[in-house]
Amino acid sequence: YDHEQLKDSLTHLTNNGLRSVIIIGGGEPTAYKGFEDIVRHLKAMDIQIGVVTNGSMMKKIEAVADVLQERDWVRLSLDSGTNNTFRAMHKPGSKKCTLEWICEHIAAIKRLNPKFMIGFSFIIVWKDCETNDMKIIENVDEIVTAAELAKKSQFDYISFKPFLTRAELNNAEVV
Repeated sequence: YDHEQLKDSLTHLTNNGLRSVIIIGGGEPTAYKGFEDIVRHLKAMDIQIGVVTNGSMMKKIEAVADVLQERDWVRLSLDSGTNNTFRAMHKPGSKKCTLEWICEHIAAIKRLNPKFMIGFSFIIVWKDCETNDMKIIENVDEIVTAAELAKKSQFDYISFKPFLTRAELNNAEVV
């Protein structure tokens, strides 16, 4: 992206009624080199922000924690209660990026700014789930472990959602 053009577009949208932005992507949104600047630009215009992250770059969340407010939120897509399942599902590039390492950052971020919500997202996957002819790692047996980890790590909430796929007949999302 052309960074200044992105900021100009966000300013234009805000001037025409934009009130909130969810920062999400087909990859990791905090990996964008201008992530912090974009968040600060949006907050300077009083835009409500949500961020969906895989947690691999928690320092980026810490860097913007000071500007986040009560209406803002960060949700971590973790989908597991153990590091083995987390690594099998998400295949993080770095060995340091473990489920425990990610969760250890939550208390520090909450100390920096307890106003905004930090959530633990868990998509429930059971036996024989697949997408694009690829099996998805089963995690249904880790629901309790994940809830305990979220509580211990000081997340504000945990959300459980079923794994969805598309029906061949009408392309509707189905469990």
